[in-house]
Amino acid sequence: MKKLLCVAIAFVCTTALQAQETEKDVTEFLGIPVDGYKPAMIEKLKAKGFTSTTWDKDVLEGEFNGTDVRVYVVTNNNKVYRIMLADKNTCGETDIRIRFNLLCRQFENNPRYTPMTDKEQTIPDDEDISYEITVNEKRYEAGFYQISQLDTVAIYNESKKSLLSKYTQEQLDNPTEKISAEIRIKYITNKLMYDLATYNKFVWFKISEYARKYYICMYYDNKYNEANGEDL
Repeated sequence: MKKLLCVAIAFVCTTALQAQETEKDVTEFLGIPVDGYKPAMIEKLKAKGFTSTTWDKDVLEGEFNGTDVRVYVVTNNNKVYRIMLADKNTCGETDIRIRFNLLCRQFENNPRYTPMTDKEQTIPDDEDISYEITVNEKRYEAGFYQISQLDTVAIYNESKKSLLSKYTQEQLDNPTEKISAEIRIKYITNKLMYDLATYNKFVWFKISEYARKYYICMYYDNKYNEANGEDL
């Protein structure tokens, strides 16, 4: 039985990646999966209260997280892979530091996100942002991963349910050693699938500069759909 389990686990990574191709757990923006085609995405965003700008119907504007923003839908091979938000209004160095650090704290305190790094992402109060950007070409960025909402119990139950075509509910509720091993294999595969999916659900933001004023750009990225050199 141990041999069966070890052999099966050796194929877990491959199985998980194949499963992701059929059912992807993708980044969401306001509950909308960052996926599909641009026209449909624009309509979904309008349903959330965003409206087209007067100068480009594909660029939207509205309020997000208490700030007036413009929203851009970015595609690769006609599939949406990014929702980009840019502040409509610029501000000075003190205000952009406050806004950047506030966003960091909001993401850190949100249980649906985990930081992309263990390092501190906020900007120190005594740091000269203008100098760092102009002289040292420093980029101020912070990134977080969206966490899959399924907990371990739900994943385990889902793993058992996937074996109903092979076993009865009674057999799954009172499993033999062989069935228990199959359930564990399914669980490990599904758990890895959701863990891997987290790294494809990336949300990040940065400080941008225009005419010596600053604003935030934020990105909700679906890594599955971004360019990976397939057109080269």
